[in-house]
Amino acid sequence: MEIIKTAKLTKYYGKARGIVDLDLAVAQGEFFGFIGPNGAGKSTTIRTLLGLIAPSSGSALVFGKDITKEKEAILRNIGYLPSEAVFYPGMKVRDVLKLSADLRRKDCAAESKLLCERLQLDSSRKIEELSFGNRKKVGIVCAFQHRPDLLVLDEPTSGLDPLMQKEFFDILCERNRDGATIFLSSHILSEIQRNCTRAAIIRDGRIIACDRVEALSKTSAKRITVHGRVDLAQLSGIRDRKETKDSVSFLYSGEIGSLLNTLSAGRVEDLTITEPDLDEIFLHYYAKEGETV
Repeated sequence: MEIIKTAKLTKYYGKARGIVDLDLAVAQGEFFGFIGPNGAGKSTTIRTLLGLIAPSSGSALVFGKDITKEKEAILRNIGYLPSEAVFYPGMKVRDVLKLSADLRRKDCAAESKLLCERLQLDSSRKIEELSFGNRKKVGIVCAFQHRPDLLVLDEPTSGLDPLMQKEFFDILCERNRDGATIFLSSHILSEIQRNCTRAAIIRDGRIIACDRVEALSKTSAKRITVHGRVDLAQLSGIRDRKETKDSVSFLYSGEIGSLLNTLSAGRVEDLTITEPDLDEIFLHYYAKEGETV
């Protein structure tokens, strides 16, 4: 069963682009990643799926229900964590959590207490006394405490320290093993690589790739670092070039023979060839045609 299904989903803000012709499918029980730089359209996609903003055209189904006609029924079974959660001032954390549970007409006291303990969140403090990271924890508990079947998370770890990030993903993986579907939006590629089975990449409001994370991570490019003096002007297949006074480093996906000929014509003091890291692999998805990155 597909928990999320979109067809040509489009949102414009006047003449400004939001998202364009998004075709997306997320299966029940998936841990799905949604990757893109800031401004790519991740948050617009999420807000449109949740019915918080109306699409300009196209369609979307969540739990098989139309987002424009059955929004309330959809939202009952979703846990949503925005990138920046805002709460009523003057309220204590425990009051915010109870209000969130009451709005869903559920008793979440036991689950809320457990989550606060795991995230080291003091529920007796007032919202305005909290750091950004602790406000993010309040948002996490609000999203998780009713144990929804779908968790939609928009840049969830911003503001959390490394130990809390680990605890957060431990909780998230437990929920996924229990059957919850996870839709994780992030620009931190290591989060996607460690946790997601499948991912979509969005750029300029359009999905440009969607596959298993392992398949998206495959590349023939190598990171080449040369110490010495070489003339790379005629060598094609170079990206992400970085130079110092006596060395040059670049991603190379061209012909090996051409690379060897170029290096042999120069003065090479040392040479290192390594696999690129995940951030480097994804650079070519973000580069537009004709650009080097």
